[in-house]
Amino acid sequence: MLPDRREYPCQVINMSPGGVAMLAPGIGNVGDRVIAYLDHIGRVEGKITRIIDNGFAMSVGATPRKRDKLAAQLTWLANRDILNLPEDRRHDRLIPRNPIAILTLEDGQRMTCRIIDLSLSGAAIAAEYHPPIKSLVSLGQVQARVVRHLDDGFALEFLHEQLAETLENSVTAR
Repeated sequence: MLPDRREYPCQVINMSPGGVAMLAPGIGNVGDRVIAYLDHIGRVEGKITRIIDNGFAMSVGATPRKRDKLAAQLTWLANRDILNLPEDRRHDRLIPRNPIAILTLEDGQRMTCRIIDLSLSGAAIAAEYHPPIKSLVSLGQVQARVVRHLDDGFALEFLHEQLAETLENSVTAR
């Protein structure tokens, strides 16, 4: 997503904990703020540092703790096939076509949030408000429990495993 809030599909061609080079049909200007939701990584934000053929390179704005976590994720991704490492999640993650959802808190308060990714057993949510860990919430029509806080949101575990055929319609806003 560029500063004008337009969103584009992108493909990472090179990444380190400090920067990302990506192919993208929408190219901003050097210095523009960018937010990217990357498979296996999640939300990354930073600024465009240079324009390349059919894309751009961007810095990664992150705390030292988040950079360490990103380095570990990148190392795992780079080595998982070579070392035959198992996926450490119960279910594959997917990014919904419509990432906007309504989250209902324990007290009945409703808030709009963005789904970073989801699986049959849970979801990662981008939101400024972080409900307490262990609190019960509903993501769309699906009951869940908050299991951990993330730098830019929180993770949910669904109370019941969902069906692949109805997952997206059950959690996203219409």
